[in-house]
Amino acid sequence: MPTPAAPHWAEAEALLALYQGNAAAAVHHVVGQFAVIQSRAQLLLTLSTLTLTITGFSGPNIAASNMLSRWMLAIGLVMVLSGVLLLLRGLDVNWLSRRLPGVEPVEALAEAIAYRDRKTDRLRLQLLLIGSGLAAYVGAVVAYLAVHR
Repeated sequence: MPTPAAPHWAEAEALLALYQGNAAAAVHHVVGQFAVIQSRAQLLLTLSTLTLTITGFSGPNIAASNMLSRWMLAIGLVMVLSGVLLLLRGLDVNWLSRRLPGVEPVEALAEAIAYRDRKTDRLRLQLLLIGSGLAAYVGAVVAYLAVHR
């Protein structure tokens, strides 16, 4: 639980002030931010699925072309898969409404903000893994094309 000294508490108070004490409107604001996180996670999942699908068709040819392509492809796939597994782990459902009964609005809002920030941090790691994996994958394709002009 966040305490009044936590940065999440200050953000919760600021949101409540912005919405003139209307807790429902402040929670709705944070819920909208969860939607952004979810849509970006969906984009990462889509990119990863495309990468894995394309690899099924072209991966063996790329890997057979040269050692650099083989290693870049392998590293890229491991990173993309790691990012996807982390993304799938984060798809668990944790309802904000469970935190509301018997809790002061600022406390419930601060907890929702803390949860949002944890999900945002996880999204950053997923983006780093999947983005780096895609970069390595593209490097494998470039090395393949350099050999097969």
